[in-house]
Amino acid sequence: MTRCLQLARMGEYYVAPNPMVGALLFDAEGKIIAEGWHEQFGGPHAEVNCFAHAEQRGYRDFREMTLVVSLEPCNHYGKTPPCTELILRHRPRRVVVGSLDPNPLVAGLGVARLREAGIEVVTDVLRDECRELNKRFFMLHEHHRPYVIQKWAQTADGFLDRVRQSKDEPVLRISTAVTKRIVHKMRAENMAIMVGTRTALLDNPALLNTHWAGRNPIRVVLDRKHVLPPDARIFSGDAETIVYSDNTEWDFVLRDLAERGIHSLLVEGGATLLETILRSGVYDEVHVEVAPEMTIGEGVPAPRIALRGMPQQIDGRLLYEWREEHGEA
Repeated sequence: MTRCLQLARMGEYYVAPNPMVGALLFDAEGKIIAEGWHEQFGGPHAEVNCFAHAEQRGYRDFREMTLVVSLEPCNHYGKTPPCTELILRHRPRRVVVGSLDPNPLVAGLGVARLREAGIEVVTDVLRDECRELNKRFFMLHEHHRPYVIQKWAQTADGFLDRVRQSKDEPVLRISTAVTKRIVHKMRAENMAIMVGTRTALLDNPALLNTHWAGRNPIRVVLDRKHVLPPDARIFSGDAETIVYSDNTEWDFVLRDLAERGIHSLLVEGGATLLETILRSGVYDEVHVEVAPEMTIGEGVPAPRIALRGMPQQIDGRLLYEWREEHGEA
């Protein structure tokens, strides 16, 4: 199962909103003979790729083999046929599953169908690790909202930026070239990225993923007063942009994003939006980058929250990361 999790992560930047899944086959002697993973959204599932790999290697008889898969095989038609049908055609002796699938279209039905057909099924092998890998997918289907990550960079004396009145005034550059790549990695890991009106106006960000592998996130912006110009960079390029104007309440935004199938949201600012979300209590992780030798004396205050844990030190910056276990309002 550990190997399945390694395989699953190969699809990390390409399968959302589907889960990352890995699969392998081993024979009666315990030798792994084939592997596969879900490689891209809309493409073949891990089980399909695994059996295809085995057939490419000349294997045809799977009756004494064991299929190991990190997530319950699907039992419904979506963009691809049910994986349970494929498994029943090949009839492995046993199927080992890391975690049941929380999607109501699956939710134990895949395991039940295999057992009804006489295949031995073992479940919950490294269950916690399998759920952690797909924490965004599980959040969407179990709590009907995206997994929310807040991220900001601040000076040593606790400011996000100087006070600016115009986009012509340069933004304070806190991140380095190295830590900027880490931010773009986070953009690739999450389906959507969000900023508030003032950040969209003053920083005029494109919010694209240009420094890491993977797709661009869906851009989300609040514009309660309809002040964003159509030529703002947040509307540029091929990436989708969602604008909330008439209703910008946090609970509504989360519900609407979930209805759109968006399983994760990276919030990059600004200060008012970050504070609003912190007060709501409905978020899951916080990532803070601190420039330990940079002070400006006054400016836009960073969110008022105690930094937790021992930070990583990368390229002269301190990176704090922690999870909020409360998660739900």
